[in-house]
Amino acid sequence: MKLHDDIHNYYEKLMLDEIVKQKIDKKLDDDTLADFCCTVLNHLPTRYIRFEVDMAFYSPQKERIEMEAKVKEAIKVALELIAKRQTNE
Repeated sequence: MKLHDDIHNYYEKLMLDEIVKQKIDKKLDDDTLADFCCTVLNHLPTRYIRFEVDMAFYSPQKERIEMEAKVKEAIKVALELIAKRQTNE
């Protein structure tokens, strides 16, 4: 078993999906985007899984909706932090 290949935090996928949806990856340079992702993930709980299908079949829809809402809120907070940092520069 290779831990880094077999297990991952499901919130990472949700975060990346939302970043693409909001086109944040087109607005930030690579270094800022990496810092942004760390900030977002640090505001979220962890939910480790091996397979995406586990979340699709074994999580209630209400739980998935709540997880997506948490991601959107964490992204909002991280965007505010970046805007504040850019204002202070």
